[in-house]
Amino acid sequence: MTDWNVSAAAAALHRDALVWDMTLPWRDYGAPELRSATLPRMAAHGVGFVSLTLAADWSGVPETAHKIAKERAWFQARGDRYVLVEGVDDIERAQREGKLAVGFHFQGSNPLNYDVNLVEVYYQLGVRHMLLAYNSRNATGDGCNERTDGGLSRFGISVVEEMNRVGMLIDGTHCGYRTTMGLFEASRDPVILSHVNARALWEHRRNVRDDQIKACAASGGVIGVSGVGIFLGDNDVSAARVVDHIDHIAGLAGPEHVGLGLDYVYDQDALTRGHNTRPAWNPDEAAFGNTRREDVRYFPPEHLPRLTEALLARNYAESEVRGILGGNWLRVARRVWR
Repeated sequence: MTDWNVSAAAAALHRDALVWDMTLPWRDYGAPELRSATLPRMAAHGVGFVSLTLAADWSGVPETAHKIAKERAWFQARGDRYVLVEGVDDIERAQREGKLAVGFHFQGSNPLNYDVNLVEVYYQLGVRHMLLAYNSRNATGDGCNERTDGGLSRFGISVVEEMNRVGMLIDGTHCGYRTTMGLFEASRDPVILSHVNARALWEHRRNVRDDQIKACAASGGVIGVSGVGIFLGDNDVSAARVVDHIDHIAGLAGPEHVGLGLDYVYDQDALTRGHNTRPAWNPDEAAFGNTRREDVRYFPPEHLPRLTEALLARNYAESEVRGILGGNWLRVARRVWR
């Protein structure tokens, strides 16, 4: 046994691989000391690139602009530790230099405020992927929590076309079934599911069906497995349970279409309510009267080396493990980002 309390083989592979987490909520919520510790924790456990949620469907244009400006300035002032990503070359450079590469994304398209021209503006500011509808209906289509399943709107199609034009990755996570299937049909570029799990293994409206998984792969996209316990099943956030979902998705689509989008909440007490007057990460929960979920468990960064070991134990080839940890995301980003 060696680093991270895993086998020498797993530690060596994990240290050498590009580990890419496609989803880390990064709104200014919860305890500041927990927030400030999160990125160093990820870097210490092998993460080479992480995409931060800077805005969502409850974010307006002014709030979104200020948030992007704040985060860009913060990371640019700390170039000894972080690389703010514009393209895949930045990710590879960060890996060579032993720094954490950081990108931005939105969980919802309401920051566009009905203006497709803002897609390019946000892309130029570092936003590299955007999901269209966060649980509820918006101007682009229905979310997965709606009682209806109306699919992608005409405005949604125009957003897809503009995202294709500028090179922003289209994300179907949190969207309704027909909305996701419409995205796969409308986009000429790969469509991703950044942080989901397999509904065949655990019935939850946030999880995706087998045909969604297959359609995502057919588009050339990647399905990022989430580390949220209530989506994994029975609040089980063990490496073995995460690999169960990886196994299912890889069996349907091939391991080359699987990645990680852990969706780690660094202050779980602040999930649905403020912490010391700081806002909750997810006001969508409170708005819909959902019960408090501070008992939800999350797969932590410290367990990532165990995930590598668990994949090897399931007889994934080293090349497949490298792909699942981050290489598959890199391939799709290289194809789509301009």
